[in-house]
Amino acid sequence: MSATADAKTTRNTTARRAAEILVAKSLGYAIPTPKQKRNLVVAFAKRNMILYGKAFDIVRLSGQVDLDYLEEVERHLEQVTLYEIKSTAKKVGRDFEGYFFGVTAAELLVSQSLRDRFKFVFVNTTTKAHLELSLSQMFARAKGIYPTWSILF
Repeated sequence: MSATADAKTTRNTTARRAAEILVAKSLGYAIPTPKQKRNLVVAFAKRNMILYGKAFDIVRLSGQVDLDYLEEVERHLEQVTLYEIKSTAKKVGRDFEGYFFGVTAAELLVSQSLRDRFKFVFVNTTTKAHLELSLSQMFARAKGIYPTWSILF
């Protein structure tokens, strides 16, 4: 396995573990199935909000919403918040101080489109600590921003 493929596998495993940690906290988080992700994309699109299925990992429901049915999602969309997980198993400071992570253009666009319906959730898979931040809160905390383009051949 190449170093790039190995790093991607590690990131995916850490993100999956982070999602399981959030669900186990019984705070309303749920890991959507591919069908549920499609329903969310369609429901937000019908409200002229841009959503890419790969720009979010987990949802948090503030009420009873059956994500398996598009009509149900559309009716209760205000009870759904989408989250992009940023996870680490490394030692980081309190409130994730010193944590270095990447944000994709899709995540930025979705966050700007959905506003308070989209957040980032930072999870330390070792300590099980988590922190939710909106895009503006994340930028307010940033000590540095280093734009890059990632290119895959």
